Amino acid sequence: MNEHPIWSLVEEAAPRLIDLSHRVWATPETCYAERQSVAAHAEELRAQGFDVTEAPAGIPTAVIGEAGEGGPVIAFLGEFDALAGLSQEADLAEQKPLEAGANGHGCGHNLLGSASMLAAVALRDWLKQTGTPGRVRYYGCPAEEGGAGKTFMVRDGLFKDVDIAISWHPNSLPIILRGSSLANTRIDFTFEGRAAHAAGAPHLGRSALDAMELMSVGINYLREHMPDTARVHYAIIDGGGISPNVVQARTKVRYVVRADTVPEMLSLIDRVCKVAEGAALMTETSVTREILAAVSNLLPNGPLCDAMQKNYETLGPVPFDAADREYAAGFQATLSDEDISDAWRSAGLVPEPGRVLGDLVPPADAPVRPLGGSTDVGDVSWVVPTVQLMDATTAVGTQLHSWQMVAQGKSGPAAKGMIHAAQIMAMTGVDVVLDAGLRERAWADLRARGGAEGYICPLTADAVPPVKAMAAE
Repeated sequence: MNEHPIWSLVEEAAPRLIDLSHRVWATPETCYAERQSVAAHAEELRAQGFDVTEAPAGIPTAVIGEAGEGGPVIAFLGEFDALAGLSQEADLAEQKPLEAGANGHGCGHNLLGSASMLAAVALRDWLKQTGTPGRVRYYGCPAEEGGAGKTFMVRDGLFKDVDIAISWHPNSLPIILRGSSLANTRIDFTFEGRAAHAAGAPHLGRSALDAMELMSVGINYLREHMPDTARVHYAIIDGGGISPNVVQARTKVRYVVRADTVPEMLSLIDRVCKVAEGAALMTETSVTREILAAVSNLLPNGPLCDAMQKNYETLGPVPFDAADREYAAGFQATLSDEDISDAWRSAGLVPEPGRVLGDLVPPADAPVRPLGGSTDVGDVSWVVPTVQLMDATTAVGTQLHSWQMVAQGKSGPAAKGMIHAAQIMAMTGVDVVLDAGLRERAWADLRARGGAEGYICPLTADAVPPVKAMAAE
């Protein structure tokens, strides 16, 4: 097998980008609060010779780096936000937070952004060495976990001149993503009532807590009459205080509404809002709502998936060794049989008992599985042909958003998976630079899947990135 020149370029640049992933792992920051993480990414982009734009779309924790001249614009999408409450010691196969209640990289975004930048650096170097026209653009995108950073960036036109977008995500098994995700909106409902002494003058009170609870009851009845794939879930942001002898005058609850498509989601949101209004009417309170973030469903791209599949087959699986397997076995022992079987099911693969790492090539004919969750990559995919890989970085069965994912985020297997993903992304970047026909087929596929109406931005016209609202939480 002849090695592709881009492989060695990735390997040469890898040590600095692995170090970046470790630094981001050590400073886990959540939605719109990724100040140290974005600073580290901007610093590395400058060190690599990229022109840097800070705070694009008015988002303080976003960054864009660009290099090259002429030719098509190839975008690599990076992320670096963490999750709340998932602090965990590295490489320890038992749950032990570094700091109780603190953040942790439970979705592997420390690896995600670093590998995407690694691919961008390698493609830039290849363009320079071969004298090939083309521009490489790295998008450091914040707040994928619920903040819709890319949606705001798309709405503000930051992808309007991009020819192809390429991304990836850490996982326990490799997948070329040919399925969709769910459209998603986050809405805060605030109920306002009237405080009163709960025993001395309860008749004078109007309970915002009652309204919030009645909304929950109404949503539970609504679930029976939603499409099977739709989802509605919630978190109480403000329960009205800790004094049961005071009628609660103000409460806030955050709902996430998901559906297969943006139009279906908007219809379901309308019904959820009616439930909130009904709860307010029953309790003689008032309710206001604020849409914090919204994302579209993902549009896969057939020609780009085929190109990435070919590159995966050419490169082969992640080169894990015996030490990596011994390491992964310790973590797989902490997982349930259901965790492991679900990983195989989600990848559309036949389970292989005893396999602890995903060092295999995803079959081209694997069943297409919907993601089930949501991602703001979806909005990019509606305006630019987009391809996304999930590559093996952890023990088979490791669930995203888990302490096990955090613990393996700085490991040898994680670094190998990160390099491997960057090689595949960079190779795919070479393909789309050299092959105008591939770019044309990718755009034709996007137009066909998007339909006559095309992209419907799920954000309201006056929505702004919820930096203050979400970064403070």
